[in-house]
Amino acid sequence: MTPAVPDRAALVAAARDTIRRGSKSFAAASTLFDRVTRERVWLLYAWCRACDDIVDAQDMGGALGDQSGAAERLALVRNLTARAMAGEATGNPAFDALGLVARETGLTMAMAEAVIDGFALDAADWQPRTEADLMRYCWHVAGAVGVMMAVVMGVSPDDDDTLDRAADLGLAFQLANIARDLAEDDAAGRCYLPAEWLAEVDLPPGEQLKPQYRATLAILAQRMCAMAQAHECSARIGAGRLQPRQRWAILAAAGIYGDIARKVAARGDRAWHSRTVVSGKAKLAWIFRAGWQALRPVPPTCRERALARRHSRQSLIALAQARPWG
Repeated sequence: MTPAVPDRAALVAAARDTIRRGSKSFAAASTLFDRVTRERVWLLYAWCRACDDIVDAQDMGGALGDQSGAAERLALVRNLTARAMAGEATGNPAFDALGLVARETGLTMAMAEAVIDGFALDAADWQPRTEADLMRYCWHVAGAVGVMMAVVMGVSPDDDDTLDRAADLGLAFQLANIARDLAEDDAAGRCYLPAEWLAEVDLPPGEQLKPQYRATLAILAQRMCAMAQAHECSARIGAGRLQPRQRWAILAAAGIYGDIARKVAARGDRAWHSRTVVSGKAKLAWIFRAGWQALRPVPPTCRERALARRHSRQSLIALAQARPWG
């Protein structure tokens, strides 16, 4: 029997519950959007969360489950996504949510495939060798999501520079997450620090979380956090082209996630004694601060920091085309 297509209200309600459970930071920032944009952002987030959870056999980004059968789970994600993008009802609210928001905004299968390619890397137990490898991974799992979010907000798919800036926000988010979650990833047998970085500081692979190496690990985390800040500043430039409420929401999200990177860098070798979090009070402060920032031009210091970014959406796509993963 062909699944019935849930009505829009039901899909939005399910997506709202998903973002509240899966990302308190992004849920807080999303309240600043106008109603239509906010609901579309929730719908897209629900799909992203479901893909991640299915491939990693986890629940709302929690501990990884049994990783056997990852290839089959990835194939399921690809199948459900293709069906949703073709306008079919899938029987899974998160994938039906993608189909709905794609019909409303013009998201394409190519955009979705760019994100799924990142999940494929995790399913293959991949680890980066170079900084460029790391950034290509960040592009797939977060930068490509930033592009989809921008289109959901009304940015033209042909506006390459603004989409580059949107991807930068995703890159900044992912770099901050990786720096924060080094201990959790290590416990799951994953490492997103480039092998070349580890070699540069004589840090033995697989031993980076041992007490005698924490100070050295902190140096690499701070390097990653500095990269995140450059991409955050680039994203702030692009946010200036959005509608006022959208700009406010994006600047709030940039501030909240930027605080994760800043806190990790400031904590040094103590950054993984406990999970780095941004308090509810701090999130609220960023929401108010972002409202003021939305009315002001991007500070010159932030424009200068944006120049430090060494990778862009277009350069990472070009790199991927010239040197496929192997």
